[in-house]
Amino acid sequence: MKIHTEWGKALEKTTGVLTDETIIKASNQHCMDQGIDPEQPPIFPKCYAADELGSQLHVYSEVIEVIDFFVTKFLSSVKGNPILVTISDDAGYLLAFKGDPTIIDLVGQVGIKEGVQLNKEVGTNSIALCLEYQRPFQLKGQDHYHQILHRLVCCTAPFYKEDGLEILGTISFMADIDVAHPHLLPLLCTMADSIEREILLRRGNAELQLLNRILLDTNYLGVIITDELGMIVNINENCLTMLHLDGEHQESVIGASVFGIRNVGSYFQHAILQQEACAGLEVIQESNGLFEHYMLDVLPVYDSNACLARVIGSLRNITEMKKTEEVLRNTEKLVVAGQLAMSIAHEIRNPLTTVKGMLQLANKDSQLLHYDLIMSEVERMNLIVSEFLILGKPQAAHYRVEQCSGILQEVLSIFAIQVEMNNILLNTQIHFDANIVCDRNQIKQVFLNILRNSMEALPFGGSITVALDVENGFQTITFTDNGEGMNQEVLDKLGEPFHTTRGDGNGLGIMIVKKIVSAHRGRVTIASEEGVGTAVTIYLPIK
Repeated sequence: MKIHTEWGKALEKTTGVLTDETIIKASNQHCMDQGIDPEQPPIFPKCYAADELGSQLHVYSEVIEVIDFFVTKFLSSVKGNPILVTISDDAGYLLAFKGDPTIIDLVGQVGIKEGVQLNKEVGTNSIALCLEYQRPFQLKGQDHYHQILHRLVCCTAPFYKEDGLEILGTISFMADIDVAHPHLLPLLCTMADSIEREILLRRGNAELQLLNRILLDTNYLGVIITDELGMIVNINENCLTMLHLDGEHQESVIGASVFGIRNVGSYFQHAILQQEACAGLEVIQESNGLFEHYMLDVLPVYDSNACLARVIGSLRNITEMKKTEEVLRNTEKLVVAGQLAMSIAHEIRNPLTTVKGMLQLANKDSQLLHYDLIMSEVERMNLIVSEFLILGKPQAAHYRVEQCSGILQEVLSIFAIQVEMNNILLNTQIHFDANIVCDRNQIKQVFLNILRNSMEALPFGGSITVALDVENGFQTITFTDNGEGMNQEVLDKLGEPFHTTRGDGNGLGIMIVKKIVSAHRGRVTIASEEGVGTAVTIYLPIK
């Protein structure tokens, strides 16, 4: 029991026990000491302004709604009995009235209305005593200090906040003393307990609904919620799509058993029967030959009595993550293979150089049989090894401002004789020449590789057109031939190591081209059609 007033403490010290009777007597004595006239109506010095009352009504709106539900049921059961029900906040300010109009009118004449504060300075009243001693109180007839209230029975019970320690407000009954039931206060206390439970339940449900809404409204999670028996109580659109239930509506799925849903039903069944969470499970869904990967978590949720209440499952699409993992694995393999190839290529080039030198030396002394063929194959081997080293070894680039047409002309002059011998018409079109920042030798390597490919696509002659132009801040160099061309399948694999359509090719030329151009912050596009020809366009940023 808490004592908040000096006169209450003195009373407890004198009597040793604070009964309702002694508290009421002490309160009335306090009123006399303060000079309050019992023959006059009570005076209410404190009252909420209209905006303050409106603000407090908003704060207590849920509480008032709950109390109104219980009070309506109670008043319907005691029709004909003049009873008034009042609701106050934790400071004793009256917020709402409900009940018999006669008593509402009577107390209104006395000055008791919405917004006034009932404290001990007003006179002895059950609301002030209830808040003072934090327990139910009842005043009958002459227990009230003011004579005008002697015809009433007033009882008040507190209801508490969620922590059960602090009073949230009070609910009071006022009735005529002649018709008041002797069990009015116990009934009021029961009602206050019910109000507390209902408020707690509502707020718990509101929090649960909020969490459900947050889960269901996420745009990257598929969420499915079931009851303790596995019946679906909620599911979002994402989940319907992920589980390939696109033809279903939420309304048609809700109420159905989750156990019948392929790939996820068994995990819900396990969570319900074993009451164990299933977390981090990979689920694969197949549709039209395509596979989608999902991460599934199934979690049982328990109520305050440790009973299974809900089972929540969430699906997250990890298809792109799986693809990325596959790319990383392949990249790691390529890195290892590249390092191995570099080591082998480096070791091979040294003896190749020795063999080539010894062959040239031996040929001076005597004509070797098939010397040209042997040297040709040695040169081919050396070229493959050199291209491997160019591809894998970081090159020390020397960037300078160069005129693109100058580099191109040097390369074209190298091919002039081969072009003529192979009956190929070479046409150069310089629409717009620009300066580029580049490594001259590397760009020459790019042009050489592309021209070599164009020539090899024209085994029986034809034409190659090289055009220089400018597009969106890039110098474009387009090599167009009217050779054999390629189908889409070959185009898709173009640039992969050792993928080639020529018997004597190694598939490294285009890979080297793309690597060099990318290092120059440019790009390569290739368009081709079987029987029509191929166009390769290099984009290099303009200085």
